[in-house]
Amino acid sequence: MPSGHDAIDRRAFLRYGTLAAAAAAVDRRTPAQLPASTAPRPPTAPPPFDLAEATVAELQQGMRSGRYTARGLCEQYLSRIDAVDRRGPAIRAVLETNPDAIAIADSLDAEHRAKGPRGPLHGIPVLIKDNVATADRMATTAGSLSLVGARAPRDAFVAERLRAAGAVILGKTNLSEWANFRSSHSSSGWSARGGQCRNPYALDRSPCGSSSGSAAAVAASCCAVAVGTETDGSIVCPSAAQSLVGIKPTLGLVSRSGILPISADQDTAGPLARTVGDAARLLGVLAGFDPDDAATEACLEPGNCFEDYTQFLDATALQGARIAVPPVPGQRRALMTAAAAVLTDAGASVQTIGQLPAQRGACASVPLGVGCSSVLLYGFQRDLNGYLAAIPNAPVGSLAELIAANQQIPGALRYGQSLALAAQALDLSAGSADTQRYQTDRARDLQDSRAALDGVYAGADGVPGSADDVDALLFSANTGAGTPAMAGYPSISVPGGFVPADATSQAPYPSGVTFSGPRFSEPRLIALAYAFEQLSRHRQPPASTPALPRE
Repeated sequence: MPSGHDAIDRRAFLRYGTLAAAAAAVDRRTPAQLPASTAPRPPTAPPPFDLAEATVAELQQGMRSGRYTARGLCEQYLSRIDAVDRRGPAIRAVLETNPDAIAIADSLDAEHRAKGPRGPLHGIPVLIKDNVATADRMATTAGSLSLVGARAPRDAFVAERLRAAGAVILGKTNLSEWANFRSSHSSSGWSARGGQCRNPYALDRSPCGSSSGSAAAVAASCCAVAVGTETDGSIVCPSAAQSLVGIKPTLGLVSRSGILPISADQDTAGPLARTVGDAARLLGVLAGFDPDDAATEACLEPGNCFEDYTQFLDATALQGARIAVPPVPGQRRALMTAAAAVLTDAGASVQTIGQLPAQRGACASVPLGVGCSSVLLYGFQRDLNGYLAAIPNAPVGSLAELIAANQQIPGALRYGQSLALAAQALDLSAGSADTQRYQTDRARDLQDSRAALDGVYAGADGVPGSADDVDALLFSANTGAGTPAMAGYPSISVPGGFVPADATSQAPYPSGVTFSGPRFSEPRLIALAYAFEQLSRHRQPPASTPALPRE
């Protein structure tokens, strides 16, 4: 692995030691290949459930009052998963549940009685994306059949943080396989292991982004909050598509160690929640310095990272705020216009700016074309090989072995693996043409994206720190996430309303608005997003997962 603040230190890979080999009788069939007896069953009378739309604060208050226990919360959410994820609309958001969740909850209940809460998520059931390693009986596969049965001997840093805060890791969520970096024409939310995750608001419509399962589970109240990851839009897009709050943090705020990578140049984990308050609470748990991820050294600098982001919730934050809005195409233009009106009425100054530079994509053709960036392709081979090579007993030990394994597993190549093949074709040796191009592309991506964004944030006179500085960009997550992702800058998506049903969808579907700012501007973005949320109140539960008894 190369050195530098954007690369994960090799120690981060070495700390994961050895993965246990998959059991000999691993079932590699997709849901579509399962016999009828194990296929999603028709709805039956579900057990009582009274946690729909419940916030973390409400659940914790219920535990303090004796109304809830951690065990009771887990039992209710597990029943909910069975009712709406495995059966009913069969959202397919959850790949597997933690067989030890109830035992962990019992232990946390005993600890709560004896000592009080361990941390800000004590007893709270959390689902995490299946590219985040956990040292338990669950697998970490990124949705790939080639890693089914793999067991990590140590938690990813973010999983460690969740457990230290008292959370119950309830299970692993479905995702776009390999975080949507396997094929140039894959379906968002599809993995060979989990099948197609569905958008609970419009079952025929894309759940968007690779963190689709984490988003769908939260949207349908299958957990309190969830963890996703983003390289380019994979937190903010599914949040927008499923009426959620999603925070894509500054690169370096949240550790990447123990997370199956696309590229250390842009990867980060982050929260998905139904409210800004819950997302802020989860962000404080995830953020922090990890000695195994050099990028998080920035958290040692005062003012960059906080243990409690709920302190920045401010319903008056829009008064006097300066917001810049680039053009928004299509049906989402009306929602953005309405959002701008909310901001203006709250005392913000809203100015229209030109279009931000388009992100150059990771083309799947080799040699790469002129309009392509090699950054993610290069990083995928580099970082995945580094991750797997440090885990000697992994079912596959390199990207090349993964590609070969996929070719041998029925159902694994439904959408092909063109991006994986393009990444594997690159020569990563020092001084090679591909390495030189990667270095050029990375420098260009950073320069173009940061120059464009910093030019907006500096205001009309272009001088940082002046009185007319812009607090944030406001854009549609479906069209504007790429530039902040390249720059490593933070974004937060908030429910922005619903697009009416049309020829492409049988039901109205959500759309979000996304605030983005400079590096480590999460406190200001959270304040702005919270103020907008409190005024707009667009969040609604999905109609396809209706109220069950006692909801």
